[in-house]
Amino acid sequence: MNLFKKGDKPLECNCSFVEVEPVKSECHGEKLSVKVLGAGCKKCHELYENTKSAALKSTREVVVEYITDMQIVMNYGVMSMPAVVINEKVVSMGRVLSADEVLKLIEGYKA
Repeated sequence: MNLFKKGDKPLECNCSFVEVEPVKSECHGEKLSVKVLGAGCKKCHELYENTKSAALKSTREVVVEYITDMQIVMNYGVMSMPAVVINEKVVSMGRVLSADEVLKLIEGYKA
């Protein structure tokens, strides 16, 4: 598991799990778990980068994970990648969301 903070460069993905924990000075509400599910392709990496950007802009505390292990992905019932999972609920699949779109999902998420 690799931890990244604002300004760190991500490693090339050859693993099945990478974690990002953005630093928040003012957190409001619960900590959210946001997972990007993908096969390690360019589109999946793009969604992961957009998700990290959104997490850093968010007013909420967010932990971002990038998962490429297909057994784990299949456990979520995702048939089209990339996908976004917030607190174990699939909220998007088959699209590369912009950072603003991911931010709206994060900010608007209610348990």
